[in-house]
Parts: sequence; structure tokens; C-alpha cells
Amino acid sequence: MNTVFVNGELIDRDKAKIDIEDRGYQFGDGIYEVIRVYDGSTFTMKEHMERLYQSAEKMKLSIPYGEEEFTSKLLKLIELNGIGDGIVYVQVTRGVSPRQHHFPAKDVAGSVVAYTKDFPVPVGQMENGVTAKLVEDIRWLRCDIKSLNLLGNLLAKEEAASNGHFEAILHRGDTVTEGSSSNAFIVKDGVIYTHPVTNLILNGITRRVIESLCGKNGIMFQEKTFSVTELLGADEVFIASTTSEVMPVIEIDGKVIGEGKPGAVTKRLQSLFSERIGIETR
Repeated sequence: MNTVFVNGELIDRDKAKIDIEDRGYQFGDGIYEVIRVYDGSTFTMKEHMERLYQSAEKMKLSIPYGEEEFTSKLLKLIELNGIGDGIVYVQVTRGVSPRQHHFPAKDVAGSVVAYTKDFPVPVGQMENGVTAKLVEDIRWLRCDIKSLNLLGNLLAKEEAASNGHFEAILHRGDTVTEGSSSNAFIVKDGVIYTHPVTNLILNGITRRVIESLCGKNGIMFQEKTFSVTELLGADEVFIASTTSEVMPVIEIDGKVIGEGKPGAVTKRLQSLFSERIGIETR
């Protein structure tokens, strides 16, 4: 069954329609989340939903459902579609109104859509590692909002993908920020470093899980900016996201990282992350 959620209704995908004057379509005036599903159970759903509502508040955008009600609707959607390993995509826009740059009247309801998708765990890439390309970070200065305005991310990802790489690692000048669709981490002398939570990065849910796992398992974790030179000279590099989990990066712009294979700290985190999934979803 291919059911989607559109403005309060669970309907067949073929019948789903969005108005051409929806502000998400015309302005990218909206927010989204991607929530992981393992063996039919959601992972870190509460954290994703909390961030969705936080993004809405930052954008002065109203979600027409309470968090508990919305969560219940999404769980029903996952159940109806029989998702095993996959994702549920959630999008909220400022709604439908005649095209104008300022916000519509307060009585204009937001548009809400959600759908599910099968998405297997990328086991092979996690075991062997991936390559990345450095790309200048040209995005706007509110990367902490998970908005639909992703053109900077898309251009970076395309530059990486068209050159045969899994991810683009972004930098503002000499400072590494994050990946085009992930957070970026380096390991040096057993210590994990990642960019502090500011407006220049998205505070990833997987990033938060990694920080928690490090704290509970005696792994040194520091929120500290690092340079492109430090990135290329790291013992290990990995990226993290909802769909990539803990993904080793073994080469960047042709420069081999460490020994050119997933390192010990990264592999330990992968193991701890898998354990966390099992605990939360069983």
C-alpha cells in the first residue's frame, strides 16, 4: 500500500495534490525532517519531532497539529505502508496564498505532507568507507533551521557526486563546517572533534546520539572548529546523518585519510550506534 499524509488525510499517493501557490513550492518557505525506521520501529523520533517544531518557531511558522497528535499520524502512516528499514519524510510549509513575499494572513493554514520510503542500511559503504570532496560553503547563515532552502547543499552535493564522491565536506574559508547532508567529524590522537552548535551548522540528531555515546563510553568528544589542513591530516574522518549513520571517510580530494580504511574509533562508534538502535527499537 502506498499511502501518504496530506493535510490531515491518509490517501493513496496517486491522489495526492499540492496547490501551485503553496509557498513551499514558490519560495521554499517551509521545513522538513527525515526520520529513520528500523524493522518497522522509528529511531530518535521524539528528537526529530522536537527539532521540527523548533525550526517552525524560528521561522514563525505554525504547524496545525500538536506534536503528540502529529507523531501518532506518522506512526500510522508507517504502519499502513509496512515499512521495515526505511524513512518517513515530513514537510511543513506556510501554506497556500496568492504569491507575495511577505507572510500571508494568520488564518492561512500551513500545508503538511509526509510519505515513507524503503531505505536499507548502507552496510557496504559503512564497512569500507567512502570518499569526499571539499567544497566552499556558500549557504545562508541560518543553517541551524532545517528549511527547504537547500540550493547551496544541492550544488555542493552535485559537485561531489559528479566527481564520483559520496559527500561534499563544506568549509567557510579555512574552517570546516559540515557535510552537504551530514555532520563532519575528525579523530586526532583518540579525540573526536566536530564544529560547535552555531547558526553555521545543523545540530544533527545522529550527531547528538554520537555525543551521548561518547560521554557514556569514555570517548573524548570536543565541540571545536578545525581547519581544512587539520581535516586532511586527521587520523580518521567520518560523517554522520540519519541515513548514513556513522560513515567513515577514507579519502578527501585524492588525499588518503589515516591508513585509508575505517579507523578504530569510527568502528567502535559504529558498534555503539548499532547497539543504541537495538535498544531503542526492540
